Amino acid sequence: MNERPSLDDIRRAPKVLLHDHLDGGVRAGTIVDLAREGGYDALPTTDPDNLRTWFAEAANSGSLERYLETFSHTVGVMQTKEALTRVAYECAEDLAEDGVVYAEVRYAPEQHTRTGLPLDQVVEAVLEGFAKGGRDHGIRVGALLTAMRHQPRSGEIAELAVRYRDAGVAGFDIAGAEAGYPPTRHLDAFEYLQRENAHFTIHAGEGYGLPSIWQAIQWCGADRLGHGVRIIDDIVQGGADGPVLGRLAAYVRDKRIPLEMCPTSNIQTGAAKSIAEHPIGLLRRLSFRVTVNTDNRLMGGTTLSREFAELTEAFDYGWDDLQWFTVNAMKSAFVGFTERLELINGVIKPGFAQLKWRGTRPLA
Repeated sequence: MNERPSLDDIRRAPKVLLHDHLDGGVRAGTIVDLAREGGYDALPTTDPDNLRTWFAEAANSGSLERYLETFSHTVGVMQTKEALTRVAYECAEDLAEDGVVYAEVRYAPEQHTRTGLPLDQVVEAVLEGFAKGGRDHGIRVGALLTAMRHQPRSGEIAELAVRYRDAGVAGFDIAGAEAGYPPTRHLDAFEYLQRENAHFTIHAGEGYGLPSIWQAIQWCGADRLGHGVRIIDDIVQGGADGPVLGRLAAYVRDKRIPLEMCPTSNIQTGAAKSIAEHPIGLLRRLSFRVTVNTDNRLMGGTTLSREFAELTEAFDYGWDDLQWFTVNAMKSAFVGFTERLELINGVIKPGFAQLKWRGTRPLA
């Protein structure tokens, strides 16, 4: 039997990340720097180590609403072109250091206009950081433009995503508290994106259940589900013939609709009790199109490698499982078919093959 992959080895694996928030992965030291430069005086502490700890503790509340409050500080310091470009560049650098070869990182442009930046300049500043970080560190990073589901600007943000899709914007998303803000409130935006042949994902099935997932898919036409963890509510376990899928769960699996699962984050927000009890284990066994993601690296104190390491510990996964998750993610990326194949066949599979060979090589 092969040894379980170690965290160090997992870091070397060529990984793909689809669900990561720019304002949820800012370095603690950068937050302190930008707060000082921009006159932001609401930080709970200006010591980077203590601040990093504060974010992790504040996020471990079990409430999605409380979890979202931590973003007031990161967003608060990301209000200038220079700040946005720096944070985007460091995001690309940090992901590349963790072995990520392709990433889609999302943020809400409307949250970065408090000092008067126009939406276009917000997008251009972030794209500049991603592009330079990608060139310097050998990673492809696409942006997902997010509209806040409790605000009325989704149409405007959708048009922005289409306008910049040839400049590095990979797609569109809506985010924020699910309860009381169903995706159908933004139906006009989604219908516009469909007419424009544009890609979009929808946060659904995290803080709210099956109706949110159903609306995201059947009313709005989502290409992927952000989290989607509550699809487990439509699967009956314990039967003599194994788990029984309801109509919606069967549709999601049959249509190969990707689930952007974020295990650590789901525990922090109360969507799952523990890694070992996370629905990802069952959904992987049932061959749903599951992908593994970080959501918010600062709040979760995590990386994609750490997420994989936690799963290998909980479910005894090996290299084949981690490659399966990674290929799923690359297949589901909002990038051209040719580039997906090039990364799968030219980077991901050879990279995992080398790691698996190292794991089975006899000791000298």
